[in-house]
Amino acid sequence: MIEVDGVSRWFGDVVAVSDVSFSVGPGVTALLGPNGAGKSTLLRMLCGLTPPDRGTIRILGADPRTDLGVRGHISIVPQQEAMFEALDAFSFVRLNAVLHGIATPDDVARSALAVVELDPDDTRKVTSYSKGMKQRVKVAQALVNDPQVLMLDEPLTGLDPRQRRHMIDLFGRLGAEGRCVLVSSHVLDEVERFGSRVLVIAQGRLAATGDYRAIRDLMDDRPHRIRVRTDKPREIAASLLLHAGVLGTTIEPAKAGRPPAVVIDTTDAPTFRRAIAATAHSVDAQLWEVSPLDDDLESVFRYLVQP
Repeated sequence: MIEVDGVSRWFGDVVAVSDVSFSVGPGVTALLGPNGAGKSTLLRMLCGLTPPDRGTIRILGADPRTDLGVRGHISIVPQQEAMFEALDAFSFVRLNAVLHGIATPDDVARSALAVVELDPDDTRKVTSYSKGMKQRVKVAQALVNDPQVLMLDEPLTGLDPRQRRHMIDLFGRLGAEGRCVLVSSHVLDEVERFGSRVLVIAQGRLAATGDYRAIRDLMDDRPHRIRVRTDKPREIAASLLLHAGVLGTTIEPAKAGRPPAVVIDTTDAPTFRRAIAATAHSVDAQLWEVSPLDDDLESVFRYLVQP
């Protein structure tokens, strides 16, 4: 549903996006990257708001910059809080429905506001809304055209925990309906709930794409860290050091009622997983926990974007 091939964009001497290629289908995909990585510029190009200086973009098989027909199937939730100050939430969302040529703009606007749990009869101007309420208004206006491709730039910023859960569930439902939902976010622990597919942008380049667990497994230059809780951490540590691929071990003493543990750095996680049971048996140790410490999204993201 989204196809990007060799896309670059620069502003004077500053390269915002450099030779990026990827494709995205139905479902939810997270777009991750530090501030200034080029995420917002990329989203603007995908929506046809900014032309690429090089490369091609296809949304639903068409060029969003030149094919006005495909724009009716695209929506964006921008990071900026650009709203018409004189309008209340209902009027603002209704206006977007009118601009899209929706036959029943009043009904659609009310329905969209209900989806994000806002009152369409609230007469306050949108400028008086909190950050989180403005975010929800922006999501509502993006839903009025029933988009096939929805792009959201930092939509969780300013939301309280309950509303974050609600929005994550909403994005998941939209993706399950066969829509393409691309979400830019820094809230890594919650991005994991979108699904495991990520696009990681660093310094304007695509650092990785795909299932973040698979990405972690492909990082041969980054040793895996695994914690083993056992009744004999020193014996386990000493025995594991004899295995090829184990670079080092660290003993964690018991604390807060938790048993002691040994943390292993290994370049061969599959071999370690096969060896740990036999190792424990050889030293007559009990195993209570074997868990990876760095295959979560936060660790993968940190490994990819750090210099």
